[in-house]
Amino acid sequence: MRERTVLELSSLPTFGSGPRSPTWWGTLAFIALEGTGFVLAAATYLYLAYIAPGWPLSAAPPNHWPGTIVTILLVASLVPNHILSGYAKKCEMRPVRIGMLVMTVFGLAPLIVRGFEFPALNIYWDTNAYGSMLWVLLGLHTLHLLTDVGDTIVLAVLMFTHHGNSGRRFADVEDNIFYWYFVVLTWLPLYFLIYWLPRF
Repeated sequence: MRERTVLELSSLPTFGSGPRSPTWWGTLAFIALEGTGFVLAAATYLYLAYIAPGWPLSAAPPNHWPGTIVTILLVASLVPNHILSGYAKKCEMRPVRIGMLVMTVFGLAPLIVRGFEFPALNIYWDTNAYGSMLWVLLGLHTLHLLTDVGDTIVLAVLMFTHHGNSGRRFADVEDNIFYWYFVVLTWLPLYFLIYWLPRF
Protein backbone atom coordinates (compact mmCIF):
# COMPACT_ATOMS: atom_id res chain seq x y z
CA MET A 1 0.00 0.00 0.00
CA ARG A 2 1.41 3.38 -0.99
CA GLU A 3 1.41 6.20 1.54
CA ARG A 4 0.78 9.72 0.38
CA THR A 5 1.34 12.86 2.49
CA VAL A 6 -1.77 14.99 2.28
CA LEU A 7 -0.73 17.78 4.63
CA GLU A 8 2.47 18.40 6.58
CA LEU A 9 1.56 19.44 10.14
CA SER A 10 4.79 18.81 12.03
CA SER A 11 5.64 22.52 12.10
CA LEU A 12 2.41 23.48 13.86
CA PRO A 13 2.53 24.28 17.61
CA THR A 14 1.55 21.47 19.97
CA PHE A 15 -0.58 23.73 22.16
CA GLY A 16 -2.69 26.85 21.90
CA SER A 17 -3.25 29.78 24.22
CA GLY A 18 -6.03 32.31 24.66
CA PRO A 19 -9.10 31.68 22.46
CA ARG A 20 -7.17 28.99 20.57
CA SER A 21 -7.22 26.80 23.68
CA PRO A 22 -10.26 24.78 24.82
CA THR A 23 -9.20 25.47 28.42
CA TRP A 24 -9.54 29.21 27.83
CA TRP A 25 -13.15 28.71 26.71
CA GLY A 26 -13.76 26.55 29.78
CA THR A 27 -12.39 29.33 31.98
CA LEU A 28 -14.61 31.84 30.19
CA ALA A 29 -17.67 29.65 30.80
CA PHE A 30 -16.64 29.28 34.44
CA ILE A 31 -16.37 33.08 34.73
CA ALA A 32 -19.82 33.50 33.15
CA LEU A 33 -21.39 31.09 35.66
CA GLU A 34 -19.64 32.62 38.66
CA GLY A 35 -20.34 36.13 37.44
CA THR A 36 -24.03 35.26 37.33
CA GLY A 37 -23.78 34.14 40.96
CA PHE A 38 -22.24 37.47 41.93
CA VAL A 39 -24.95 39.40 40.06
CA LEU A 40 -27.71 37.43 41.79
CA ALA A 41 -26.17 37.97 45.22
CA ALA A 42 -25.68 41.69 44.56
CA ALA A 43 -29.25 42.02 43.24
CA THR A 44 -30.60 40.34 46.39
CA TYR A 45 -28.58 42.74 48.54
CA LEU A 46 -29.87 45.78 46.62
CA TYR A 47 -33.45 44.50 46.77
CA LEU A 48 -33.26 44.11 50.55
CA ALA A 49 -31.72 47.57 50.86
CA TYR A 50 -34.56 48.98 48.73
CA ILE A 51 -37.42 47.46 50.76
CA ALA A 52 -35.84 47.99 54.19
CA PRO A 53 -37.00 51.03 56.20
CA GLY A 54 -33.36 51.78 57.00
CA TRP A 55 -30.06 50.40 55.79
CA PRO A 56 -28.01 48.93 57.34
CA LEU A 57 -30.35 47.09 59.68
CA SER A 58 -29.51 47.43 63.37
CA ALA A 59 -25.77 47.80 62.81
CA ALA A 60 -23.12 50.43 62.30
CA PRO A 61 -21.62 50.60 58.80
CA PRO A 62 -18.63 48.27 58.39
CA ASN A 63 -15.13 49.51 59.14
CA HIS A 64 -13.89 50.13 55.61
CA TRP A 65 -10.14 49.97 56.26
CA PRO A 66 -9.55 46.22 55.92
CA GLY A 67 -11.63 46.18 52.72
CA THR A 68 -9.79 49.22 51.39
CA ILE A 69 -6.41 47.56 52.00
CA VAL A 70 -7.64 44.45 50.15
CA THR A 71 -8.81 46.67 47.28
CA ILE A 72 -5.42 48.41 47.06
CA LEU A 73 -3.60 45.06 47.05
CA LEU A 74 -5.87 43.62 44.37
CA VAL A 75 -5.62 46.66 42.10
CA ALA A 76 -1.82 46.77 42.57
CA SER A 77 -1.65 43.07 41.60
CA LEU A 78 -2.92 43.92 38.12
CA VAL A 79 0.50 45.36 37.23
CA PRO A 80 2.58 42.18 37.82
CA ASN A 81 -0.29 40.11 36.44
CA HIS A 82 -0.16 42.07 33.16
CA ILE A 83 3.64 41.80 32.99
CA LEU A 84 3.45 38.06 33.64
CA SER A 85 0.96 37.73 30.79
CA GLY A 86 3.53 39.09 28.33
CA TYR A 87 6.19 36.63 29.49
CA ALA A 88 3.76 33.70 29.39
CA LYS A 89 2.84 34.52 25.79
CA LYS A 90 6.55 34.44 24.89
CA CYS A 91 7.09 31.20 26.89
CA GLU A 92 9.99 32.72 28.83
CA MET A 93 10.61 30.35 31.72
CA ARG A 94 12.67 32.39 34.19
CA PRO A 95 10.45 35.53 34.19
CA VAL A 96 7.34 33.34 34.36
CA ARG A 97 8.71 31.52 37.41
CA ILE A 98 9.45 34.83 39.13
CA GLY A 99 6.07 36.22 38.09
CA MET A 100 4.23 33.22 39.49
CA LEU A 101 5.99 33.66 42.83
CA VAL A 102 5.09 37.36 42.86
CA MET A 103 1.46 36.57 42.04
CA THR A 104 1.39 33.96 44.81
CA VAL A 105 2.37 36.69 47.29
CA PHE A 106 -0.23 39.06 45.81
CA GLY A 107 -2.81 36.30 46.20
CA LEU A 108 -1.95 35.40 49.79
CA ALA A 109 -1.71 38.99 51.07
CA PRO A 110 -5.40 39.87 50.49
CA LEU A 111 -6.42 36.58 52.10
CA ILE A 112 -4.50 37.49 55.24
CA VAL A 113 -6.19 40.91 55.40
CA ARG A 114 -9.53 39.29 54.60
CA GLY A 115 -9.27 37.56 57.98
CA PHE A 116 -9.71 41.01 59.54
CA GLU A 117 -12.53 41.97 57.18
CA PHE A 118 -15.18 39.66 58.56
CA PRO A 119 -14.96 41.04 62.14
CA ALA A 120 -14.86 44.57 60.66
CA LEU A 121 -18.36 44.08 59.21
CA ASN A 122 -19.68 44.89 62.71
CA ILE A 123 -22.44 42.28 62.39
CA TYR A 124 -22.74 38.50 62.49
CA TRP A 125 -24.09 36.45 59.59
CA ASP A 126 -27.12 35.30 61.59
CA THR A 127 -28.15 38.68 63.06
CA ASN A 128 -30.50 39.71 60.27
CA ALA A 129 -30.85 39.82 56.46
CA TYR A 130 -28.31 42.65 56.19
CA GLY A 131 -25.67 40.68 58.10
CA SER A 132 -26.40 37.53 56.11
CA MET A 133 -25.96 39.33 52.79
CA LEU A 134 -22.71 40.98 53.85
CA TRP A 135 -21.26 37.61 54.81
CA VAL A 136 -22.54 36.00 51.61
CA LEU A 137 -20.98 38.69 49.40
CA LEU A 138 -17.67 38.65 51.25
CA GLY A 139 -17.71 34.85 51.51
CA LEU A 140 -18.33 34.38 47.78
CA HIS A 141 -15.38 36.55 46.88
CA THR A 142 -13.18 34.89 49.50
CA LEU A 143 -13.98 31.52 47.94
CA HIS A 144 -12.89 32.83 44.54
CA LEU A 145 -9.70 34.24 46.03
CA LEU A 146 -8.91 30.88 47.63
CA THR A 147 -9.60 29.06 44.36
CA ASP A 148 -7.30 31.26 42.31
CA VAL A 149 -4.53 31.38 44.91
CA GLY A 150 -4.60 27.58 45.13
CA ASP A 151 -4.33 27.34 41.36
CA THR A 152 -1.50 29.89 41.33
CA ILE A 153 0.48 28.00 43.96
CA VAL A 154 0.09 24.69 42.11
CA LEU A 155 1.16 26.27 38.81
CA ALA A 156 4.11 28.03 40.46
CA VAL A 157 5.32 24.69 41.83
CA LEU A 158 4.84 22.98 38.45
CA MET A 159 6.88 25.67 36.70
CA PHE A 160 9.85 24.72 38.91
CA THR A 161 9.61 21.03 37.95
CA HIS A 162 10.09 19.16 34.68
CA HIS A 163 6.34 19.54 34.08
CA GLY A 164 6.92 23.26 33.54
CA ASN A 165 8.93 22.56 30.40
CA SER A 166 5.74 21.68 28.54
CA GLY A 167 4.44 24.54 26.44
CA ARG A 168 0.96 23.76 27.70
CA ARG A 169 1.95 25.03 31.13
CA PHE A 170 2.45 28.53 29.73
CA ALA A 171 -1.11 28.35 28.37
CA ASP A 172 -2.23 27.31 31.88
CA VAL A 173 -0.44 30.35 33.30
CA GLU A 174 -2.31 32.56 30.82
CA ASP A 175 -5.63 31.05 31.92
CA ASN A 176 -4.68 31.71 35.54
CA ILE A 177 -3.89 35.34 34.65
CA PHE A 178 -7.21 35.66 32.84
CA TYR A 179 -9.12 34.36 35.89
CA TRP A 180 -7.25 36.71 38.24
CA TYR A 181 -8.57 39.70 36.26
CA PHE A 182 -12.07 38.37 36.97
CA VAL A 183 -11.34 38.00 40.70
CA VAL A 184 -10.08 41.59 40.93
CA LEU A 185 -12.80 43.17 38.78
CA THR A 186 -15.65 41.45 40.62
CA TRP A 187 -14.34 42.78 43.93
CA LEU A 188 -14.65 46.45 42.97
CA PRO A 189 -18.50 46.62 42.87
CA LEU A 190 -18.69 44.34 45.92
CA TYR A 191 -16.38 46.71 47.81
CA PHE A 192 -18.78 49.57 47.01
CA LEU A 193 -21.85 47.56 48.06
CA ILE A 194 -20.35 46.31 51.31
CA TYR A 195 -18.53 49.39 52.57
CA TRP A 196 -19.96 52.51 50.93
CA LEU A 197 -23.62 51.86 50.11
CA PRO A 198 -24.53 51.59 53.85
CA ARG A 199 -22.95 55.04 54.33
CA PHE A 200 -25.13 56.63 51.63
